[in-house]
Amino acid sequence: MKPQCAALLASAESKLNAARILLAEDLPGDAASRAYYAAFHAMSALHLAYGQTFSSHAQVIGRFNKDFVKSGDFPAELTRVITRLFEDRQAGDYDVSVAVPMERAHQDLIDAERVVAAITEFLLKDAADADEDLR
Repeated sequence: MKPQCAALLASAESKLNAARILLAEDLPGDAASRAYYAAFHAMSALHLAYGQTFSSHAQVIGRFNKDFVKSGDFPAELTRVITRLFEDRQAGDYDVSVAVPMERAHQDLIDAERVVAAITEFLLKDAADADEDLR
């Protein structure tokens, strides 16, 4: 695996940890934001592994859906999950009139953990398959 991909996955894990801490401190909006960024960094690592980088969140999400969900590499439900994570991050970071409920932030963390784990597993398997092909 490329060192930059590993660094992005490490950042994703760091964001998950931050979300856990923020939930424990009763800060659901901030926790939802960190949960989204965990998924975002994992998707960015996946794109980078295939030589792609994008300049916007919409591009990262859109290409993830096009290149990896529609191809069947990841389940279609992740499209809805990532969209909700993004929306909750927007609310948590920018919309002071809409609070992210604690239960929703907990679900965001659970779902972000699933996204990060699925992408990490995919990248590790992909790297192992590439190593096998070299033998």
